[in-house]
Amino acid sequence: MDCLFCKIVEGSIPSNKVLENDHVIVFHDIQPAAPTHVLVIPKKHIASMNEVKAEDLPLIGEIHLAAQEAAKRLGVEETGYRLINNCGKDGEQTVHHLHYHLLGGTRLGVLTSLSDSHK
Repeated sequence: MDCLFCKIVEGSIPSNKVLENDHVIVFHDIQPAAPTHVLVIPKKHIASMNEVKAEDLPLIGEIHLAAQEAAKRLGVEETGYRLINNCGKDGEQTVHHLHYHLLGGTRLGVLTSLSDSHK
C-alpha cells in the first residue's frame, strides 16, 4: 500500500506530532489553512468516511476524543475550532486515509458560499 498517512503511522515519514495514542495520531498539517491546523488520523487504514464499518465506531470515538485533547493542547479549546472530514472527489479528499482537519487560532469564515447563516 502506498498511503502517505500509513507511512506517517509507521514512522517512515516524519511528522510534527501533537499527540499519539494506541489508535490515533494528531500532527501538524504541512500546508496549514489556519494558524492552528492539525490532522487527526486513525492508525488503522480506512480509505474514507464511506468505508467506516460498525466495528470502527469505537475508533471514531477515539478520533473525536483525540481532537478534543489536541484542541486543548493547542490552545483553541475555549476560542473555538472547526473539525472537518473531506470525503470523495467533490469533498476534496486528497489523501485516501480517513482524516479530520482541526482548524483554529482565528475566526474562521463561512463554511461554504451556499449559506450565510454563519455571518
